[in-house]
Amino acid sequence: MDLYLRSYGTLVGLTLAGAGLVAVAVLLARMIAPRRQLPEKLTTYECGIDPVGEGWSQSQIRYYIYAFLFVIFDVESVFLFPWAVVFDRLGWFAVVEMSIFIVILGVGLLYAWKKGVLRWT
Repeated sequence: MDLYLRSYGTLVGLTLAGAGLVAVAVLLARMIAPRRQLPEKLTTYECGIDPVGEGWSQSQIRYYIYAFLFVIFDVESVFLFPWAVVFDRLGWFAVVEMSIFIVILGVGLLYAWKKGVLRWT
């Protein structure tokens, strides 16, 4: 029982040490950081160029759709790598499951293509 409680003591000690390190870092940053509020600090910074016009602009929704489709297919393709590593131990059931998975992804890609989402212009 003593070893069991000692492992929790280690966990509590590491948690307190981590929280203390964060607290010290925040306090040091507050003490060291300059606090002068200059008008130059309150302007928008864009690569060293003075901002022109308003900060609000419209973006076309197709850019978000491209990003969304990329994330979907990129994240889903990540599931193929662990499956390929242990492919020989899984058997035919895993091959059928992965085939269904790839077919579902293909149907989604065909649907996006048919809807014209993949057309850039």
